[in-house]
Amino acid sequence: MALILTFLFGVANFILHRAVLDSGHPLLETMAGFFQLMGGRAAFVLEFALLLGAMLLVGQGREGWAWFYAAYTGANALAAWLILSGRV
Repeated sequence: MALILTFLFGVANFILHRAVLDSGHPLLETMAGFFQLMGGRAAFVLEFALLLGAMLLVGQGREGWAWFYAAYTGANALAAWLILSGRV
């Protein structure tokens, strides 16, 4: 169950990430060069690596990583909400 939830959190992270990148927010222009590589796709590679690592660890029975990834998703959701709602 923890593995499935981790995967669903990963899907949510990709959706939030895409929404922020598509928003055209001025904050995106100040991002570090790494995140601007390949039109922002390098950031998706990093996002995938985090998801893969979390899923591998959760799959080995380390369910604490599911909680960590859930908190990470919550932080991403808060940041996306702040950016997309214009509060930042």
